[in-house]
Amino acid sequence: MPTSSKIAVFYDTFRELSNLVHSSENVDEVLELMVWKVTEALNAKGALLRILNLDTKEFELSAAYGLSESYLSKGPVTQQSIITDVYKQKPFVIIDDVRTDKRIQYPKEAYQEGLRMVLDLPLVFRDHIAGLLRVYFPASRQFEVDEVDFAVALAQQCACAIDKARLIGEQQARYDQLALQTEKLSALGRMAAGIAHEINNPLAGVLLYSSNLIKKIPDDSLLKEGMEIIIRETQRCKIIIQGLLEFAREQQPKKMLTDINQIIDRAVCMLENEFRLRHIQLERAYSKDLKPAMLDGSQLQQVFVNLLLNAAHAVDQEGTIEIRTRSDSAGEHLIIEIQDSGCGIPPENLDKIFEPFFSTIKDGSGLGLAVSYGIVRNHQGELTVKSQPGKGACFTITLPLRQ
Repeated sequence: MPTSSKIAVFYDTFRELSNLVHSSENVDEVLELMVWKVTEALNAKGALLRILNLDTKEFELSAAYGLSESYLSKGPVTQQSIITDVYKQKPFVIIDDVRTDKRIQYPKEAYQEGLRMVLDLPLVFRDHIAGLLRVYFPASRQFEVDEVDFAVALAQQCACAIDKARLIGEQQARYDQLALQTEKLSALGRMAAGIAHEINNPLAGVLLYSSNLIKKIPDDSLLKEGMEIIIRETQRCKIIIQGLLEFAREQQPKKMLTDINQIIDRAVCMLENEFRLRHIQLERAYSKDLKPAMLDGSQLQQVFVNLLLNAAHAVDQEGTIEIRTRSDSAGEHLIIEIQDSGCGIPPENLDKIFEPFFSTIKDGSGLGLAVSYGIVRNHQGELTVKSQPGKGACFTITLPLRQ
C-alpha cells in the first residue's frame, strides 16, 4: 500500500498538471512536464508520449523523458492496430516482457535500452484514441491501485490537453481564413466602388444621348436597330455597375413589419415571363402561420429575384422550382427554401459561389449571390446552400423573427 508521502506526491503532481492543462496554451510544455512527472512519481526509467497524426494516421513521438536518442529515433508507430484495437476498452495495459509482446514494435532495441516492463495508458477523448502514454520500467514489479489510478488520471488530463490544442489550432485556422477573406472582400469593395463611380457618369451620358437620338430616328431606318442595341447594352452595364455599388456600400436595411410571403410573391411576379418561356413549373408551399417580421422588403425582394433567376438558369428548360416558407420549432426564425431540379453545383464550387465575381452563368457578373449574401447577413441571418451535381440545389435563408 502506498505511503501517505507517496499519495501526497500523486496529489501534488496531478494538481500541478491539471492547472497547467487549463491555463497554458503551450501543449508541448504540458506534454514534456507530463512524461517527466509520471516517470518520477512511478519510479520508472522513462516515458514517452505518442499522438495520433490525423492526416497520416501514425502515432508520432511528441514528448519523452529518460530514454536515449537512439531509441527515440526509431520513428512513429505505423501499425495503428497496435494501439487502437488493443486499448479500446481498457484504461491501461501492463506489458510484462518487452521481448515477447507484439505491442512492442522494437523489442530488441527496447531490451538493449534497459527496458523490461511497460505500462501503457491510452489517451482517450470523446470515444476516440488521441495517443498513447507509455511508461517504461527497468524491472518487473507489482502496481498498487493508487498508482494505476494516478497514471490513468494523468492520461485523461493529457488527452484533454491534446484536444484543447487541436481545438485552438482549428479555431486559429478558421480565424486566419476569415481574416484573409474579409480583407479580400474589403479590397474588392473599395476597388469596385472606385471603378463603378468612374464608369457610372460617362455611362449615364451615353444612355441619355442615345435615348434622345432614338426618338429622332425614323422607325424604318437601319440605324434604329443599332441604337436599340446600344441602349439595351448600356442599360445592362448600368445594372452591373449598380451591383458593384451595392456590393461596395452594403447599405443597412430599412426595416419595417413585413410579410415574407408577399415579398416572395412580388419577386415571382417580376419573373413570371422568364418561367413561362423556359417552361418551368413553380410550386409555392407557404406557411400560413408566419408572423410579420422586421425586414427590408426591397432588399429581400432583390435577394429572391437573384436566387430565382439562378434557379431558372440551372433548370434551363422544363423543370421545377419550389419555394417553401416556415418558422423553426422555437418560433424564433423564418426559414425560406428555394429548391430547383436543375444541374446542381459541383462540390469544388460550393465554397466559391458567394464570392464576388465568381459565376458559372454565361454573361453573369458574379455579383448576384455576393450581394444577396451581404443583404441576408445585414439582417442578422444566414444564406446557405446544399447541392449535388445532377440533383439540383437548395438555397436556405434563415432570418430572425425577433430583432
